[in-house]
Amino acid sequence: MESLEIGAKTVEEAVALALERLGVEREQVEVEVLAKGSKGILGLGAEEARVRVTLPGRLEAAEPPADLLLGAKEVLEHILERMDVDAHVELEDLPASDIEGPRTVLDVRGDDLGILIGRRGQTLASLQYIVNLILSRRYKSRVTVSVDVEGYRRRRTEALRNLALRLAERVRDSGQSVTMEPMPPAERRVVHLTLAKDSHVATHSAGEGEARKVVLTPRK
Repeated sequence: MESLEIGAKTVEEAVALALERLGVEREQVEVEVLAKGSKGILGLGAEEARVRVTLPGRLEAAEPPADLLLGAKEVLEHILERMDVDAHVELEDLPASDIEGPRTVLDVRGDDLGILIGRRGQTLASLQYIVNLILSRRYKSRVTVSVDVEGYRRRRTEALRNLALRLAERVRDSGQSVTMEPMPPAERRVVHLTLAKDSHVATHSAGEGEARKVVLTPRK
């Protein structure tokens, strides 16, 4: 279980910041309001709102047991068969990184599998959601397994990290902010974590829904 306490001017802003850092959507977490905050009088005596956002059963906390992974493999293979996609599923062990802990990924392999990835990985995200939904109902508890297609997520993560570092260098040299293209929460999280320790560049997200983007700004 992963939990994060964070403060902001309002409860809504604090929740949004927590979701951003965790790289998840609102429906995936439990929110506890620790303090509603207050504006004070003419700015005096103002108190920030604070929330505790909890994400149960996150992968880095515990690797799914072997029998669950085999069950997930079976579910994914059945879905691919129903989709009439000629592919096979392999369990791939990935080492720990500064983004995630060590984990096992269900990697779909075959030819011409772009249809399973979709624009900005949206189809892949939906496929992973369906697999986890089926498993959660089968095991009667929240289940989280990672699904990939021909190592797309791994390559995408590395590409995002390299892009974030290049853009951060541009921000440092120019002193001007840079806005990235819209990305899903998990990809925005990669950028935030990549630059979290940069003493010259700060990151935040702007926009709503699918148009939400990461903005890199000079750190003051």
